[in-house]
Amino acid sequence: MIGFMENKVIYENNTDTIFDDDSQNEPREGYGFDEYEITATPSDFNIATLFSFIESGVVTIPGFQRNYVWDHGRASKLIESLIIGLPVPQIFLYEQSRNKFLIIDGQQRMMSIYYFIKEIFPKMEKRAALRKIFAKHNRIPDEILNDNKYYSDFSLYLPTKLPKRQNKLHGLTYSTLDEYKVSFDLRTIRNVIIKQMLPKDDDSSIYEIFNRLNTGGVNLTDQEIRMSLHHSDFMNMLSRVNANSKWRKLIKLDEPDIHMKDIEILLRAFAMLIKGDNYTPSMLKFLNGFAKDKKTENHEQISYLETLFYSFLDSCSLLQENIFLVSSNRFSITLFESVFYAACYKPYLNTELISGNIDNDSIIQLKNNETFKQVSIGKTTNTQNVKKRLHIALDIVKIK
Repeated sequence: MIGFMENKVIYENNTDTIFDDDSQNEPREGYGFDEYEITATPSDFNIATLFSFIESGVVTIPGFQRNYVWDHGRASKLIESLIIGLPVPQIFLYEQSRNKFLIIDGQQRMMSIYYFIKEIFPKMEKRAALRKIFAKHNRIPDEILNDNKYYSDFSLYLPTKLPKRQNKLHGLTYSTLDEYKVSFDLRTIRNVIIKQMLPKDDDSSIYEIFNRLNTGGVNLTDQEIRMSLHHSDFMNMLSRVNANSKWRKLIKLDEPDIHMKDIEILLRAFAMLIKGDNYTPSMLKFLNGFAKDKKTENHEQISYLETLFYSFLDSCSLLQENIFLVSSNRFSITLFESVFYAACYKPYLNTELISGNIDNDSIIQLKNNETFKQVSIGKTTNTQNVKKRLHIALDIVKIK
């Protein structure tokens, strides 16, 4: 779970690490009914069609494979309900473009259907490993899907307390459904397809839609939504960088955050380096726009940015172990992005890499700079304060 204490965000995979996240203090913008034209159209798709949607990539599931939390019994109960004709909750899909949908609500149901037809079920103890594989490849490769080290066979688990009245579906797989198979394949589920008609150049409403409609227990974070909405080779690069051991040591998290806060920090650092001089609030809209722009970034530039980041990590090799931690051992996002901006600014302008090491004392000087401290508290995400932080860091942080 995620816990909030003032402006501190504690993440469930490592409660010892706390991010000092200034964007959490931003008012969450609501969207008025007069700002967007949104349609919601009900459609009934049968099970076979829904499965083909996932297989073909027509439907994208945020956190595919990563956030599946149902156990064998609960997934089996869903399949049983579908077979015997019990009503199941509707699924909400967001139409990004023609034949491209993003699931808003219904991930657990969709994945349970997918797993049953594939006749595999992710082992509970391997789900963390599957998250890492997904982060690396942005999908689960076929050889992993067929590896019994990660998956067990999916036969329906429907035990009863009365041994003489055993559930006739218990133990069946998709291929052994026999007379039930056709009715299962043709069973329909109501899908509500949501589409933003206007404005066409601003998809910010998807964040409000996710927050209002998602009923999966814990709402998706901005970065989880962003990773699906603006999936790209650039985002894949961030996932690779996020797994780097030097970065993990710097951020003080052994494992990638399951809610992708660490990837959002990387996105924000690059956004400040590349677009910081044009920053305007809110941070949410700024990062959304940057991520959207990077969907068309060419491979050569992405490769350069990845190499530039690795050179930044090398330049941090002589820094104190906790240099980016502030009071209460919180990792300061504002300090990190300011130092990253200062260290990479000139190399980026010349398409070069960082040569040398960041001077540890210069970061201490930056942390103690009164003006920098003033613009790092309070309204930290307004335009003036963001730009001032970056330029102060550019003047103070030194490479030796």
